[in-house]
Amino acid sequence: MSNFTVPSAVTDRLERLGARVRTARLRRGWTVSALAQKAGINRNTLSAIEHGKLGTSISSLVSVLWVLGLDDGLETIADPDRDLHGKALEASRRPERARSAASGDYDF
Repeated sequence: MSNFTVPSAVTDRLERLGARVRTARLRRGWTVSALAQKAGINRNTLSAIEHGKLGTSISSLVSVLWVLGLDDGLETIADPDRDLHGKALEASRRPERARSAASGDYDF
């Protein structure tokens, strides 16, 4: 067991996400049992997702979002093309110019 403390920003996001899942479920008039069954998970797992509990599996969350029809936004999560910080770091490590070929060393 590690002594890692989860940052409050992470727990806050999980709680907000769980509340949105719960709202979507209620708008559809589904019980916890009904959504859990449709997603192929147990009621306790769905309840943990809706309460923003740490330790629920990403596959369970994605299954729930898929059943609710709310999984489209997942395509943008960790998209390398949207990672501006990572792209800037990568660019900073590239050589400024290409090396010139050694004298007389031509590749035709």
